[in-house]
Amino acid sequence: MDVVDRFCSYISFDTQSDENSTSCPSAEKEKRLAEALVQELQCLGLKDARMDSYGYVYARLNATPGREDVPALGLIAHMDTSPDAPGANVHPRRIRCQGGSLPLDAAGDVILDEQTLAPYVGQELIVTDGTTLLGADDKAGIAEIVSAAAYLLEHPDIPH
Repeated sequence: MDVVDRFCSYISFDTQSDENSTSCPSAEKEKRLAEALVQELQCLGLKDARMDSYGYVYARLNATPGREDVPALGLIAHMDTSPDAPGANVHPRRIRCQGGSLPLDAAGDVILDEQTLAPYVGQELIVTDGTTLLGADDKAGIAEIVSAAAYLLEHPDIPH
């Protein structure tokens, strides 16, 4: 699975936080993605992958032999999405940025403006259909972290 496939998988989980909650996580539904991440990390070979009672996911990629004394690096991202827009039934679209503005919803009420898109002309983008948040903040970060771990596990010759 590549980083885009991972990202698209992760955004299918509704992890919208509840700003009125006093619990952690603020919504129990956030733990569904956490459980899926633990399963995925274990399948990759990170046997100690686990979720704590707060929904935090932990895993360790051991150092390559001879690198055990190098300081460890922690990679951190969050799973929850903003309560400002729906987080369920996300329908991502992959588009090639042509320049100009980009209407995200069918009515044209939600638009990415030309100035925002200018640095991405010619690139493929993943965008929302305008009815929900995409969840890229920070499921894209999670996808990058898991993909980096997968790459290092597949390439044990790379010192880490």
